[in-house]
Amino acid sequence: MSSTEQTGTPQAHTDPSGSQDAPRYAVAVIGAGSMGAGIAQVAAQAGHEVHLVDVRDGAAAQAVEKLGATLRKLAGKGKISEADAEAAIGRLVVGPAANGDLAALPAMGLVIEAAVERLDVKQEVFSTLAEHQGADTILASNTSSLDIAAIAEGVAEPGRVIGLHFFNPPPLMKLVEVIRGEQSSLQVLDAATELMRSWGKTPVRCTSTPGFIVNRVARPFYGEAQRMAQRGSASPADLDLALTEYGGFAMGPFRLTDLIGQDVNYAVGHSVWQQTDQDPRYEPTGFQDDLVQAGALGRKTGRGVYTYDDQGKPTDAEGDPFAARALARGPVETNVVARTIAMLVNEAVDLVHRGEASRRDVDTAMKLGTNYPKGPFEWLEELGAEKVLADLRVMDAAYPTGRYRPSEALVAMVDASERGAGDRETGGPAAAGRGAGDRETGGHHTDEERERA
Repeated sequence: MSSTEQTGTPQAHTDPSGSQDAPRYAVAVIGAGSMGAGIAQVAAQAGHEVHLVDVRDGAAAQAVEKLGATLRKLAGKGKISEADAEAAIGRLVVGPAANGDLAALPAMGLVIEAAVERLDVKQEVFSTLAEHQGADTILASNTSSLDIAAIAEGVAEPGRVIGLHFFNPPPLMKLVEVIRGEQSSLQVLDAATELMRSWGKTPVRCTSTPGFIVNRVARPFYGEAQRMAQRGSASPADLDLALTEYGGFAMGPFRLTDLIGQDVNYAVGHSVWQQTDQDPRYEPTGFQDDLVQAGALGRKTGRGVYTYDDQGKPTDAEGDPFAARALARGPVETNVVARTIAMLVNEAVDLVHRGEASRRDVDTAMKLGTNYPKGPFEWLEELGAEKVLADLRVMDAAYPTGRYRPSEALVAMVDASERGAGDRETGGPAAAGRGAGDRETGGHHTDEERERA
């Protein structure tokens, strides 16, 4: 049977989960690097025929070979059955489009682009896909920060273009950000959300705001520590230790950016900064820029913030416990834990206030996507809006660049609380009488909720 016959008519919008009663439609993944190959593995294990495509000669075939070895290794360890491993391997296809000829790609139900993070490249891929794939094919980008509407610029039916942002490594990371562009169809978003659930993922919804949820809200986690190190307030190792030991974070920002790659982390941050009209909240640091310019990109180059041995272990990343404890106590200007958490909460509150995502999805995304010990709104509940706002105002006075300006929604929370307290003192009406739904979204509704209302 030919690939076209196996694929059949895509049912992307009407049968997103590929239930037991209907065959799952075929999926194509454009880009066979570590991310693309990981997405292909997830889709194949979920029961889809998966076509891998990559412009690099032989890259798709090589990725399929490696995936086969990975799946058999999982079976050997008892993680999956041998039958399931072989079935998934059998669904991985190196077809006529494998070397990048998108015109030769058979009809797909879903195409996920995981190519290089360049807008011009993605636009070319999507315009070609739109020309050769049927109108019912969902076209998704795995972009980590680029605007979905811009990616869909050359697509005649932009409603079928969405973002599906997976996290590395896709087979292990549960989170997927489902991103709505300006013209993305709600029906397509719903179909993709249900599909991700059927793949065993935890989808969260967000509009196509710069950085989406995770890469937007997480900026202060890197930036605050980098600014303190840049000013000579503390060493990277001491700052990392303070945030892990006293902040509860799984890894400090310097170890983490060395692991991600300083160039990769810097590029995402720079993209968010540019897309927000160079908002000082997101301005990249000279500290990280210097590392990138020097080629000190982290573990992959043997040197970043720290130096790494042949096994990839840092040789100079041990912090001083006494210095770390001091960095987690005292006034917010010198307390890396307090200022980092205040900034994370502020960013999350602002994101929800603008209707980009729900409070619940923000907390879920930050815990699953970054392994934070708590979601920003859980910290807000624990600390109180008054404490967070006070910390931000101290920082804003010390560094009046606009970076630490409090979210209007955070200020409104505190004002409402104070008015409510005053009314209770005088027996007047409760000014803080917002409903739970308002508290959930900061008084605003997401685009999705507005359409469904």
